[in-house]
Amino acid sequence: MIRDDETRDFEESMPADGGEKQSPALPPTEKSHPVSFDPFRIYLDEIKRYPLLSREEETELAIRYREKNDIEAAYRIITANLRLVVKIAMDFQRYWMQNLMDLIQEGNVGLMQAVRKFDPYRGYKFSYYASFWIKAYIIKFIMDNWKLVKIGTTQAQRKLFFNLRKEKERLEAQGIEASPKLLSHRLDVKESEVIEMDQRLNSWEVSLDSPLKDDSEDTHKSFLPSDDLPVDDQIADQEAKAILHDKLVHFRAQLKGKEAVIFDKRLLTDEPMTLQEIGDRFAISRERVRQIESRLKKKLKAYLEEEIEDIDLLQESMIEV
Repeated sequence: MIRDDETRDFEESMPADGGEKQSPALPPTEKSHPVSFDPFRIYLDEIKRYPLLSREEETELAIRYREKNDIEAAYRIITANLRLVVKIAMDFQRYWMQNLMDLIQEGNVGLMQAVRKFDPYRGYKFSYYASFWIKAYIIKFIMDNWKLVKIGTTQAQRKLFFNLRKEKERLEAQGIEASPKLLSHRLDVKESEVIEMDQRLNSWEVSLDSPLKDDSEDTHKSFLPSDDLPVDDQIADQEAKAILHDKLVHFRAQLKGKEAVIFDKRLLTDEPMTLQEIGDRFAISRERVRQIESRLKKKLKAYLEEEIEDIDLLQESMIEV
């Protein structure tokens, strides 16, 4: 890693034993300049302090952690592979044009998870195994934070997210128009999925509470379609329900005995009694209760058809009763 002149001068001004050292006095006519601060460069310098492990050392440490839960062994494996996380994170940087340290941080979490799950007796190299966990955590972070609204909630969508742009660039470099149909054929996905993902990647996010214009009091939310029924439909629905209620009250007044109980406890309740419970109440069989109920429903239907002219409107309103 090549350091700039200011960083090199800053490091040379520090004593080798880590103690304090006074900066050389500057001439009165000269002004001091602030030292540039690059967290990524400082992080690289820090992780270079940790030595790499041989295959034998790696296996020995992995066995110690697995068999004895040796935290020191796990620490040595993790610190020896921090450079691997940086390398993988930089491969994903083109998908995350913000702070690279965000990807490194997530990759380090994946590295720690890999140490917990690694089985040294299978004979795999740890770095090969860990790369899958590192990539998984980085990919999840990118997908969760690419936009306010998640754009990759399934495995197929996540795969399409990373492959779509790459395939488009490959085709355009060859002078071929990257149409949704061609991309769907190349990526083995539906054309509609390509169109949807492309729209998500290229669309802008707008807050519903943001104003339409700088000097406007109207927000985007004000122009969203309402889920409520139009006022005339609400009035018609209320009138239909009122008519239905009146007719049911008159119908109920004509019932007695078993029919009255079945009407109240089976047809007009959110928690109806069972056929057996009503049968036990009147000392009759379940089948007999079912027959009475069936006859009662036919009687109710005939009564409503006779009393209400527009039965179709009634049936529509009964959906929400």
